[in-house]
Amino acid sequence: MADITLTDRAAKRINEIMGSEPPGSSLRISVNGGGCSGFSYAFDITRSREAQDVAIERNGATVIVDPVSLEYMSGSTIDFVNDLIGQSFKIENPLATASCGCGTSFSL
Repeated sequence: MADITLTDRAAKRINEIMGSEPPGSSLRISVNGGGCSGFSYAFDITRSREAQDVAIERNGATVIVDPVSLEYMSGSTIDFVNDLIGQSFKIENPLATASCGCGTSFSL
């Protein structure tokens, strides 16, 4: 089991998004090289799952993470925020030593 936490707000928003997607769809979060701080998060909707992928589930919502990305996200909390500058998924990553203002890239 992954030590990644999915908040109630994130689960609710994922369920809202998946309501308009084909059955069996899930949110995939991955870590890619690049971004202004060295690594960046990618958010995609997928219907495929590899054998090694890890599923994080809460309140009927599912997030899929590949094993390589999981190493960079260990201990993270996935939340959904709605504030004055907009709404987005936010990842609180204890492994990140720095992040950029957009919140989607980080360094280790």
